[in-house]
Amino acid sequence: MTRFCNLLKVTGLLILSLLTISCASLRPVTNIRNGSIDSYKYFYIIPTNSLTSSSGATISGQYYSSSKTVNPSDVITGILSKNGLIRLPEIKPEFTDETIVINYGESGRRKTGWGGYTIEVTIQFVSAKTSTLICSCTAEGQGETEADDIRQAITRCLKGLL
Repeated sequence: MTRFCNLLKVTGLLILSLLTISCASLRPVTNIRNGSIDSYKYFYIIPTNSLTSSSGATISGQYYSSSKTVNPSDVITGILSKNGLIRLPEIKPEFTDETIVINYGESGRRKTGWGGYTIEVTIQFVSAKTSTLICSCTAEGQGETEADDIRQAITRCLKGLL
């Protein structure tokens, strides 16, 4: 009986170790601040394409899946609008003093074990008047799908700036 209990303990410890390794923590958000966006009222965001990703599983011989879609510029727009900034459909010369241009890009992927990975994004805030970098942020995200990864990374990134 003692041998069986020891075997259970070792097996449980092994499973716990594998789960811990496969669920790597996200790297901290990094920010570059050359100025503040507090004096800006408007923003123009470079349009991005939507990404659709799926996840699925087989349960009792039946395959179940779900799809999720994310458009990074829509997520960024929602967060910035909630914080009082106004999105412009184009850069208007009369508002360049008060307008920031937002650039978004995926800046990396990192394996986390057992086939998992994180997606890293970088968001830049650039002065529409001077074309200089005001600030930028970089963050990772990890979820069930790539869409989740991107949404989480954008949210973490902007939370560190706003």
